Amino acid sequence: MYVTCAVLLGFLLDWIFGDPQKLPHPICAVGKLVSLAEKLLRRIFPKTPRALTAAGVLLWIIVCGVSFAVPFFLLRWLRDVHFWLGFGVEALLCWTLFARKSLADAGVHVYSALDESLDAGRKAVAMYVGRDTGALDKEGVIKAAVETVAENTTDGVVSPMIFMLIGGAPLGFLYKAVNTLDSMVGYHNDKYEYLGKFSARMDDVFNFIPARLTAACMIAGAGMLHLDNRNALRIYRRDRNGHKSPNAGQTESVCAGALHVQLGGDASYFGKTVKKAAFGDPDREINRGDILRSIDLMTAASVLALVLCAVIRLTVDWPPFG
Repeated sequence: MYVTCAVLLGFLLDWIFGDPQKLPHPICAVGKLVSLAEKLLRRIFPKTPRALTAAGVLLWIIVCGVSFAVPFFLLRWLRDVHFWLGFGVEALLCWTLFARKSLADAGVHVYSALDESLDAGRKAVAMYVGRDTGALDKEGVIKAAVETVAENTTDGVVSPMIFMLIGGAPLGFLYKAVNTLDSMVGYHNDKYEYLGKFSARMDDVFNFIPARLTAACMIAGAGMLHLDNRNALRIYRRDRNGHKSPNAGQTESVCAGALHVQLGGDASYFGKTVKKAAFGDPDREINRGDILRSIDLMTAASVLALVLCAVIRLTVDWPPFG
């Protein structure tokens, strides 16, 4: 009951306020820890494939271990001082781990920028995606925004929610450490091919079940929003495994099917075209309103996942106080 209430309150705070802008964000500390540990390990380990792979495993253990241990012992101490002090801090920590409002605000930012000009839309979407945006047409900008909302519904909302409902804020921070490691070192390039391999694999493992739960909630949410949930299910079954990542295609395929548009496809990164699978059928031309529809779909899926996971957690905890 304690953990469920803390997560629910954190979700509500994120819904209302989004990321706390004027407070130091704990995930920034995780990012600094990754950078510091990486520099230290590169000095210690030889630059051979086997040594760098071992360093990558150790990097993951250090960052994830610290990210779990610090909030775990902090909250344990605060609860010993006073129950409500511990609960309040845990709820605040849960708040920092949700990104529903930030994701929605990012979509709205691109939506509003496109109303000004295509160039403004390109600049706006460049803040949230890794692909080259300078040559994107209007359709490309919209697709990039919709794909970002769809993909990040899992790792920005549902995945941290699931881990927090299992083990409170400490397990939520462990998940965010896994996610941060993947975003910082999980690349297939000369610098991180070996050092980042383990982090990339573990991100796939941690998101495997949440990605599929998110897709299921998106399909249900599509029906609630009077979108085409039957087509969402059809495209999901057909296209979900088309992405190089075992998880990213889950939600992107559902979104494409629900909106009757085609997402994905080739994209340019650092001046090089990368071949990527397409999701859905081009039944109609994608338009600016699809950004808002993808936000609604993300929100519906998030709420459904929260209700489902909270009910499961409360059922496991029953009776709640004894």
